[in-house]
Amino acid sequence: MKLRNLAGTALLGVGAIAALNTGLRYEGELESPLDGDDGTFRWRGMDVAYTEAGDPDDPDLVLLHGVNAAGSAGEWREVFDDLAAEHHVVAPDLPGFGRSDRPPLRYSAALYEDFVRDFLADFDRPAVVASSLSAAYAAAAVDDAGSPADDVSIRGFVGVCPTTVAGPSPPKSWLRELIRAPLVGDALFNAIASKPSIRYFNADHGYDDPTNPSDEWTDYEWRTAHVENARFAPASFVSGYLNSDLDLAAALAEMDAAPTIVWGREAEVSPLADGRELADASGARLVVFDRAKLLPHVEHPDRFVETVEESLVAGATA
Repeated sequence: MKLRNLAGTALLGVGAIAALNTGLRYEGELESPLDGDDGTFRWRGMDVAYTEAGDPDDPDLVLLHGVNAAGSAGEWREVFDDLAAEHHVVAPDLPGFGRSDRPPLRYSAALYEDFVRDFLADFDRPAVVASSLSAAYAAAAVDDAGSPADDVSIRGFVGVCPTTVAGPSPPKSWLRELIRAPLVGDALFNAIASKPSIRYFNADHGYDDPTNPSDEWTDYEWRTAHVENARFAPASFVSGYLNSDLDLAAALAEMDAAPTIVWGREAEVSPLADGRELADASGARLVVFDRAKLLPHVEHPDRFVETVEESLVAGATA
């Protein structure tokens, strides 16, 4: 009798967790947070969503968002329209994020490096603005002297707090598999991507001004982290499997177009000291934004747009 009661209690507990996970899933259609035309890039059986704006005859500028539990192309929301005034701007949601397909893969840095290489190859020498880990993925798509690597070359590069490491090193397979697991993985990720957790990350790591992200943006981040299969790409991120093996300083130094690095002075997760070291080792131009952390392009959009325009001009004449 006790065993039967225990089994019944366990089943009730499992059912409650399953019901809670289902109740937290966002079932609506996730809209683009950017003002432009939506498109789809078909890649390895996945539909990768992107938003584009500006005159298609203007030079191409690809914006690659950073990687986190609620990552999406919406990271560029404050600069997208202004950059589109002079460029044909294209901002994809990386596979496994945003409005793109999210198959239950074991995502890796190599997968994202391949995606970025193939996506950039669809354009004629685009400029690239990339955030955090995505800056390393973009740098891996270009070889020495700016010559084509698998038919890829770029005309300019701006990295926002670029890094190759944003999770444990070496990677933790047990953590990845825990988050991937049914029920318990869903429950754990729901806690990681809860609104209180999103607000904490934004205030503690993302923004110098914790009032910067609006309630509407926090709600969008929550929704993008609660669609079906939302946990699989972040599972690889938080466990360290999206860290890149690239020698980032060497890759930047080998670019034909002189790269620019943008850093928030108050950044703590990727401190400014890392930016200075990377700039010194690569010869890249370093632009420091006061009163900013990991998202200077959101906190100081006007100055960021000016920095991008200056950097592309300087990179083209280097």
